[in-house]
Amino acid sequence: MGLPFSPPLAPMLSAAAAGLPDGEGWQFEPKWDGFRTLVFRDGEEILLQSRDEKPLNRYFPELVGPLTAALPDRCVLDGEIVIAAAGGLDFEALLLRIHPAATRVRLLAEQSPASFVAWDLLALGDDDLRELPLSARRKRLEGVLTAAHPGVHLSPATRDRALAEDWFRRFEGAGLDGVMAKRLNAPYRAGERTMIKVKHARTADCVVAGFRWHKNGPGTMIGSLLLGLYDEEGILHHVGVTASFTNAVRKQLVEDLAPLRTGALEDHPWRDWAEAQDEAAARGQRLPGATSRWNRGKDLSWVPLRLERVVEVAYDHMQGTRFRHGAHFVRWRPDKRPEDCRYDQLEVTPPYELERVFGL
Repeated sequence: MGLPFSPPLAPMLSAAAAGLPDGEGWQFEPKWDGFRTLVFRDGEEILLQSRDEKPLNRYFPELVGPLTAALPDRCVLDGEIVIAAAGGLDFEALLLRIHPAATRVRLLAEQSPASFVAWDLLALGDDDLRELPLSARRKRLEGVLTAAHPGVHLSPATRDRALAEDWFRRFEGAGLDGVMAKRLNAPYRAGERTMIKVKHARTADCVVAGFRWHKNGPGTMIGSLLLGLYDEEGILHHVGVTASFTNAVRKQLVEDLAPLRTGALEDHPWRDWAEAQDEAAARGQRLPGATSRWNRGKDLSWVPLRLERVVEVAYDHMQGTRFRHGAHFVRWRPDKRPEDCRYDQLEVTPPYELERVFGL
């Protein structure tokens, strides 16, 4: 490619913080929950590069046309690939794209087309913009993306901290992941953690319905605890796992949980999950241990426990009816009844209006 610099390029990274930074000189943006992507364009040639510096073109073929129509002939942009639906961003739909069959990818591209959200401009024509301050790069980016193009969007940005805090409170309902803070006078530092990310952090009380053994083998250590929440009809759903334990705690848990294994299957709501998987899916109930192409070959066997233990876990985001990432152990809650561990304890946030960006 005849650009000021050639791919691959390590993207600029971020460090987590508990809150938005104080003071002047910051630009705030939504934290988009998608696939981090650098776009290199040189004439008819377009390369989509992932965060780990691998090509993404084969997984998102529908983006080549919109990017060709929207971008200058020679440029490099930083941003995120997302799939926007009426209810918000759909990360699960993105995961389905990483498929070895081109026919499957093309079908999904037609059914749920992806979009590219741009937030930084690193090169334009013969100009390498990486040493310019963010304020100047943002101005050039806004000049490049002046017109609306289907599939290519400019990320909102503000210097108003109060507005950024409002975004943080409202964003999660649409699948956005929090807020990013970037210094207006900072150059683009590839591979360095110069941005700040502030993500949602919440806690929930969950039933411990079972566990999986550590990869070292049965009887050695606990690998993860299987977590459940009851819906309004009293059905216990598998909502995720927590595995944030030291090896010492994992070994102790083998002894601590042993009494709960006795007679656990007699009245366990997930007893027949394997045989009833199709029926449960039809009812919308999530069960542990379902095999998919994402975990094929992985040992998903689990050990049921009597539903007597409650654990408080920290989570950052809900994806539908389950935790988006693995939850972090906070503490045991012997003062809580398992039947009180329901979805209605979770904080509900109003949807963020994606209309401004995607025109939904």
